[in-house]
Amino acid sequence: MKHSEETKRILAVSLKELMKNKPLEKISIRELTENANVNRQTFYYHFEDIYDLLKWTFQQETIQFLDVHDDALVWKEGLLQLFKYLEANKEFCLCALQSLGRGHLKRFFYSDISSIFGRVIKACGERLDATEEYMSFLTHFYTISLAGLVESWLTGEMDQTPEEIIEMIDIFIADQLLGAEQRIKGNS
Repeated sequence: MKHSEETKRILAVSLKELMKNKPLEKISIRELTENANVNRQTFYYHFEDIYDLLKWTFQQETIQFLDVHDDALVWKEGLLQLFKYLEANKEFCLCALQSLGRGHLKRFFYSDISSIFGRVIKACGERLDATEEYMSFLTHFYTISLAGLVESWLTGEMDQTPEEIIEMIDIFIADQLLGAEQRIKGNS
């Protein structure tokens, strides 16, 4: 099993190297495996295609930051680590975004990010005695919002630092909770 994980990592490193110089759709399996010094059969033993390898690479390198602990309160640290990863791997991430488009990238990560933010929303929802339907809506809303913010920051549309963005998100969530608490009190 350990050898299998190491082979996957070698293929991921090869993919990241190649993506520094060319779009994902221009990279062939042959080119990837030659660069990684493995054969094509080895690649197909582990992955269906290059997109499967890309998904695995992102999941190994980024989702772990957001899923370090089950504690809903550590999401800010995980998000900061995610921003730092994106900054350190900017060429790779931008190439993936430009090659795949937002829709494909969203499909890669939606369920993972949604489950992570779902824990945060669930903790807040319990305080407010919110319905499952409302918590599901909020989880979807925050997942899509976070994805858009991260994309805007990565493409240079936002001037704020990751720390400033995270602080604004935290304030936004706190304001939403306060408003919800006041609404509930008003209806009591």
